[in-house]
Amino acid sequence: MKDKTDGAPVERRRGEGVKLVYDILRDEILDLVLPPGSPIDEIQLAERLSMSRTPIREALVRLAGEGLVTTLPNRSTVVSNVDFLNLHTFFDAMTLMYRVTTRLAAEHHRPGDLAAIRARQADFAAAVAAEDALAMIATNRDFHATIAEAGRNPYYLALFCRLLDEGRRILRIYYSSFDDRLPARYADEHDAIIEAIATRDVAAADRLATAHADQIVHQIQQMIARDRRQTVPL
Repeated sequence: MKDKTDGAPVERRRGEGVKLVYDILRDEILDLVLPPGSPIDEIQLAERLSMSRTPIREALVRLAGEGLVTTLPNRSTVVSNVDFLNLHTFFDAMTLMYRVTTRLAAEHHRPGDLAAIRARQADFAAAVAAEDALAMIATNRDFHATIAEAGRNPYYLALFCRLLDEGRRILRIYYSSFDDRLPARYADEHDAIIEAIATRDVAAADRLATAHADQIVHQIQQMIARDRRQTVPL
């Protein structure tokens, strides 16, 4: 693939352009630079990134599969809306998957799984220390997905990854409620979950996963309620 930057051709391996577009749009959507409902103009994006529309379309297909963009009947693309009215159904499903996957990991994990889970937690801890919200979102997703993999149920893994992907903008609200400075006690909840998995304490794994999900849900609900109470200028 040849794209141009400042008039000079730039060589990219196949797939690199798609990843570049995907990474840029994903971050802008998650960070709400592109708010829900925003149109995505392929022509303007191609000009901005100095590339053809083919990798842009491929990146949009990937983003659509993750629920971040929506293709309308007229074939235009917009940033997907967040369904706040039915957010409780998302929270119910997410809490259940936190519990199920953590319980299964405690029951079925193998030695190599613990090393992978701890590595993902180290990545998350580094993102928390850096106060990098987008990195926290990505590493949190990887942490919980790795736990789900250790549970060895591919159906739960697929469902949980879908929920984790769709919930990334909601998690952005969670970190925003702390001004991207996540309190250490909440980051440490991951370590407690790892310990329960390592000792195969299924009951503790369930309890800790439930508490972890509950505090996230409660914080987000408080944030949304507070925003709704803000004075609206007339």
